[in-house]
Amino acid sequence: MIDVNILTKDVNPLSRFYSNFKVTERILLTGHSHQAWPDAAYEGIREAWKDAALFVDDKWEKAFHKSDRVRQGYAELLDGKAHNIALATNTHELFIKFLSALDLKNRRKVITSDSEFYTVRRQLDRLDSEYLEVVNVASEPYDTLSERMAQLVDDKTAAVVISKVFYNNSKIIENLSLLDRTCEKFGARLMIDTYHTLNAIPFSIIEENLPNSFVLGGGYKYCQLGEGNCFMLIPDGVEFRPALTGWFSEFGMITAPKVQGQVNYGPSHWQFAGSTYDPISHYRASSVLDFFRDMQYSPVKLREISLHQLKYLASEFDKAGMPSDIIDRKRDIPLEKYGGFIVFYTKRAARITSELRQRKIFVDFRGENLRFGPAPYLSNRQLADSIIALKEIVTNIGKS
Repeated sequence: MIDVNILTKDVNPLSRFYSNFKVTERILLTGHSHQAWPDAAYEGIREAWKDAALFVDDKWEKAFHKSDRVRQGYAELLDGKAHNIALATNTHELFIKFLSALDLKNRRKVITSDSEFYTVRRQLDRLDSEYLEVVNVASEPYDTLSERMAQLVDDKTAAVVISKVFYNNSKIIENLSLLDRTCEKFGARLMIDTYHTLNAIPFSIIEENLPNSFVLGGGYKYCQLGEGNCFMLIPDGVEFRPALTGWFSEFGMITAPKVQGQVNYGPSHWQFAGSTYDPISHYRASSVLDFFRDMQYSPVKLREISLHQLKYLASEFDKAGMPSDIIDRKRDIPLEKYGGFIVFYTKRAARITSELRQRKIFVDFRGENLRFGPAPYLSNRQLADSIIALKEIVTNIGKS
């Protein structure tokens, strides 16, 4: 079992399971964007190749077993049911299918926040006015966001779309159950983006009391599954007929008689099924999920490690005494209220990111938000080294 104490070693013992990503030769603080894949992922890729070569077109039976494993993995993380989890290569595909399943003829209003990820923000901006009435709610103050959004829901509302953890600043949003109940009352649908949630913080639709919600996310970040492994949890026992539909949906009712011109949908996740895809992503994900199981990487344990790393970064930053007019962090909210990364605020975010990269320290930024995202295979020594390098860069900026 992994333990916080392993982080105190100069070389994190977990790093040996990530040798292909060279996690000891560079400092990958982009854990919130793209965590390293364990070496086990490569075995999944090799297995996909072997099955394709051996079974040719008959490989799909094997591939569907892998997709079922991915559904089960997400179901365990969410406390949901595997048969209610639709898969796709990206969240955009699932999001537009979700929109196409709504009664937009009679309900044009979609309520969202001003801090949603580009997938949601760009698509809703394009649909606004011409096709939908999009209401953007200010995310701050965060503690009242759910309540303020709930007050706007009415019988003209098609959906509410909100993140559990915001991508730009890592802030956790609470009281989503209020939105779930309010949407159910008015016949609207709640979509919760959990891409920055799964394996960053524990998240259960049962404990959060979200029986009527759609839950969107993927494994590219904290799950270490790589690209092509996105999901959407569908509310249990509800039927939908998305206008954007792939022919794989018919696999869910393969024995039913077909009537010319009639479009039927399979049950549960088959309602939102797509079409032919590259199954390698599910082979890779299946191997990684098995690795997480064997290593006992639970959301609770991963959160314990993540919080330790975030607090360590914050402490090292504060001790470094960098000029606050160049770079600073917010201290009014405890780190327990944030997800899997810490933000340093600076107008030089782009320059600092570039100069850190030259030192083999990988971070990223959004606007003036410099994001440091640790991962369980990093050591305290690596975190300290990243802050030392940051101070040197900031000091040079101050001299220029």
